[in-house]
Amino acid sequence: MGPELLTPTEAAASGAAIAAVQEPDGAIPCTVGGHTDVWNHVEAAMALLVAGRLDEVDRAWSWLRHTQRADGSWPMKVVGGVVEDASGESNMAAYVAVGVWHHWLVRRELGFVATHWPVVRRALDLVCTFQLPFGGIAWSQEWHHDEPATVNADALLAGSSSIHHALRAGLTLADLLDDPQPEWELTAGRLGHALREHRDRFLDKSTFSMDWYYPVLGGAVRGDAGRALLASRWNDFVVPGLGVRCVDTNPWVTGAETCELVLTLDALGDRTRAVTLFADAQHLRQPDGSYWTGYVYADQVSWPAEHTTFTTAAALLAHDALAEVSGGSGVIRGTGLVPGPEPLGLECGCTSADALAGRA
Repeated sequence: MGPELLTPTEAAASGAAIAAVQEPDGAIPCTVGGHTDVWNHVEAAMALLVAGRLDEVDRAWSWLRHTQRADGSWPMKVVGGVVEDASGESNMAAYVAVGVWHHWLVRRELGFVATHWPVVRRALDLVCTFQLPFGGIAWSQEWHHDEPATVNADALLAGSSSIHHALRAGLTLADLLDDPQPEWELTAGRLGHALREHRDRFLDKSTFSMDWYYPVLGGAVRGDAGRALLASRWNDFVVPGLGVRCVDTNPWVTGAETCELVLTLDALGDRTRAVTLFADAQHLRQPDGSYWTGYVYADQVSWPAEHTTFTTAAALLAHDALAEVSGGSGVIRGTGLVPGPEPLGLECGCTSADALAGRA
């Protein structure tokens, strides 16, 4: 392990920094006293698992089991156990499947997978109902009077890319438990096609770096196409020596986006740039193992004035991918995942794989 990666003591400190923010009920908010959302909570739980903090991991998953709603969703924002935004977000719900798959890769505990399989099923069943005709996934659903209401029928490119990863994780868990989910296969196949061929039909968030690299991170675009996609905007977002801009118009690099791009590069086999970028992100690291959210380099100031659990978690997961400390180091590379399903039943105007098979 070279000096550009974390030492075991440093990795342990980062795990402790996340654990210090966990609340008594198991929730892991973004900051002390801040809000908890399920996506960031799951990523923090994954990082705690890499750091070997099993008690905190168990509490985190207990919180997830007990806060899932009957329709398979979670509230978008919970503060101190109180729901501040009851809306359900599709990507937040889906990501639970990635967390369970990661836990299996690390611990190989079939009992854990079986316990959380109903949680994953409810979440991904819901997500499949949000698929739009072109293949993207509607990003959220309003809640009124404690009931699900209007679906916000626009798809986010980064969120849908993450859902693609989650659906493949769910399908792999389904294989593990011998509980086939053909609806998930159909949804994943159509979604993968949209992420490769119809990125212009998603909401335009192209000023954000997440929309640039997430189709690769989520596994829908890999190989030469993935390398070409990263090359297309590398100079817009990557600041040598500092990391990745969150938004292309602002002189602000952020630790989470930087470490996610590390994971993306690793998934493409580009280890040299991944290691360099990870080393660049370490200027955000604090002595206790936590990380600043970002740095405004024009003003030479860390901003906002907070150390976020999701940034520290992203750093730990990126470190694990490069150092291969745990069995979950390949979770973004796609280690052990079933292949991406064929695009069947397309409604976007393209020819479906099933139609091609029929012609053959």
